[in-house]
Amino acid sequence: MELVIGRVAKSHGIRGELAVDIRTDDPDQRFAVGTVLHGRKPREQKLTSYTVEAAREHSGRLLLRLRGIDDRTKSDAMRGTLFLVDPADLPPSDDPDEFYDHELEGLAVRLADGTPVGTVLEVLHSAAGELLSVRPEGQEAGELLVPFVAAIVTSVSVADGVIEIDPPEGLLNPE
Repeated sequence: MELVIGRVAKSHGIRGELAVDIRTDDPDQRFAVGTVLHGRKPREQKLTSYTVEAAREHSGRLLLRLRGIDDRTKSDAMRGTLFLVDPADLPPSDDPDEFYDHELEGLAVRLADGTPVGTVLEVLHSAAGELLSVRPEGQEAGELLVPFVAAIVTSVSVADGVIEIDPPEGLLNPE
């Protein structure tokens, strides 16, 4: 499994800079000067290594300059490239209440009384906060969106593969 930490949105300028949409909580570390990034185009398997020569913020995006990508033509060819990390290379979290998205995906969701709710498909990041996209128990389609907040998510046990929730009335039957 690979985790996406960024995606090249477009080229910037004529000297090969790349505008990157960040998908990591720690861009300063992941995109630091001298860091070797592993990237691939969507739907391709071949990984290519790139060394960060410069990084700066510009209009809400990260601008990167990579070794060997030094003109507009080369940077245009990078559009859509995904920068990836192997989850095994990630340091463990110091905070017991923080989780990587991939640690939550696939966990069973249940109520405090043990009633199954479903399985986490993915973690969605929105301006309002994180949401768990949950496939309802016994269904092959559909999703429930559960806000990932302490008032609703009462416990998470990655080791046991379970998330317990205490949803407000109507959250699980949105009709």
